[in-house]
Amino acid sequence: FDRYDLDAGIIFSDILVIPQALGMDVKMIKGQGPVFTQPLRTKEQWYEVERKLLSRLGVTGVPAEEQEAQLIARAPELAEALNYVYEAITLTRTKLNGRAPLIGFCGSPWTLFVYVSEAKKTKTYTECSKWIYTHPEFVHRILRVMAHVCAQYLIRQVKAGAQMLQVFDSHANVLPPKQWRQFSLPYLNLIAKLVKEECPDIPMIVLPKDAPFALEMLTDSPYDMVSIDPTLNLGKSHKMMLAHGKGIQGNMSPTTMYAPTEKVRELVSEYLTEAFGDGSALPQRYIANLGSGMNPDMDPANLGAFVETIHAFGKK
Repeated sequence: FDRYDLDAGIIFSDILVIPQALGMDVKMIKGQGPVFTQPLRTKEQWYEVERKLLSRLGVTGVPAEEQEAQLIARAPELAEALNYVYEAITLTRTKLNGRAPLIGFCGSPWTLFVYVSEAKKTKTYTECSKWIYTHPEFVHRILRVMAHVCAQYLIRQVKAGAQMLQVFDSHANVLPPKQWRQFSLPYLNLIAKLVKEECPDIPMIVLPKDAPFALEMLTDSPYDMVSIDPTLNLGKSHKMMLAHGKGIQGNMSPTTMYAPTEKVRELVSEYLTEAFGDGSALPQRYIANLGSGMNPDMDPANLGAFVETIHAFGKK
């Protein structure tokens, strides 16, 4: 915020803190990224995860078929393991001192499940695919527990000072539309429902990464905004969601940031004009953003040009 005139900040805490809070061991390996030392491959492993969590809470002797309900009931206590995140949010909110709102976030249950079952980055998604087609009901059991813990995690972020929330379904593209509706959408909606029961005024964004089919499925979801990738038409997507009382975040291609700085300004202006008309004003319920993250070798000056051009739009 000292360098760029941004309109909001987002607290950065790796999405894998949820599996860590559930007792799963993940290590950052150079050249590989996050790696789970004991990936989830059997029902017995998950039963043991549940048993250890209940034991940590002082509950023992619960039959395996009753462990899920017990854990869901104790989800608020499980979320307390992430106090360091809440402290960071409070400190960041204090540091911002009213200059901009602060966004909290978490990963979606489906995305977390992909990580814990695959163990590390993959191009084939073999293990999570085996799970959903071989043991679909058991996958739902795991996703339910994760959804309740995610919701409690987000609720505590709000109580710590977050003013908006975003849920990242970073592995939405792993699933075909029918399976995404079955294994991801219900748990995204459950998270939003639980959060809004506790924090009814908190705006929520959902990101179904690289899954353009998800946009239409989210028109009647509890989320206030949907973050879209560069494959979707910004103007059409915004109109569709606006008709359902929702907004859009996104979605300029991050490759634009490789252009010369003045070319970036030109491209951003063209992008907004094509989406929203003659440049008289930016519409309501729109958060300007790139469609995905910047790369380390991109020129930071181009981010400044991106922000400045957006702020200048409609003020000519």
